[in-house]
Amino acid sequence: MAKTAEFPKLKRGLVAILRGLRPDEALDVGHAVYEAGIEAIEVPLNSPDPFRSIELLVGKLPKTALLGAGTVLTQEEVDKLNDAGGRLLVSPNIDADVMLRAAKCGMVTMPGVFTPTEAFLAIKLGASALKFFPASVLGAKGISAIKAVLPKDANLGAVGGVSDKDFADYAKVGVTVFGLGSSLYAAGMTAEEVSKRARAAVVAYDAVF
Repeated sequence: MAKTAEFPKLKRGLVAILRGLRPDEALDVGHAVYEAGIEAIEVPLNSPDPFRSIELLVGKLPKTALLGAGTVLTQEEVDKLNDAGGRLLVSPNIDADVMLRAAKCGMVTMPGVFTPTEAFLAIKLGASALKFFPASVLGAKGISAIKAVLPKDANLGAVGGVSDKDFADYAKVGVTVFGLGSSLYAAGMTAEEVSKRARAAVVAYDAVF
């Protein structure tokens, strides 16, 4: 099994989840997030015309930005993401066909896992990082228990019900990547409000890491 790309060395292990983002607001919101200090942006595929938004972000944000899609479930969606120029693939599950196609495209992958079985399968399939989801259900203690049996070099991410108030607790058990959804962005929110929330998240992250 080919491995997907290594998770890049970002300034901060933060992924902005912009669920519901529209193409006409993608650039304003994307710039607000990036300029606040969050380099990774995910546009979930259950957003309006998500591949167009990703294409716009890829074309205008700096090359250091890690841009891609969430809720990627099929090989066809991997291909569309690749055509749009996205490099980050996030999914709520672990699927061998999706991972294989992502590896061929050289993408960074964060498949969703919840159990040791799923975590080891994701590692076997070459995941760049593990997305423990929904993290709010597992909690830091649950992730810590699973981490005890994982390879020491596994990159651990927490997504789902996570906000900047949770960074410290998760960091104590080895989580270094956080996906911020509703605590950062909700459909219809202005770029100014997103910027304010993103900057607060950056301050909180820097205080812990």
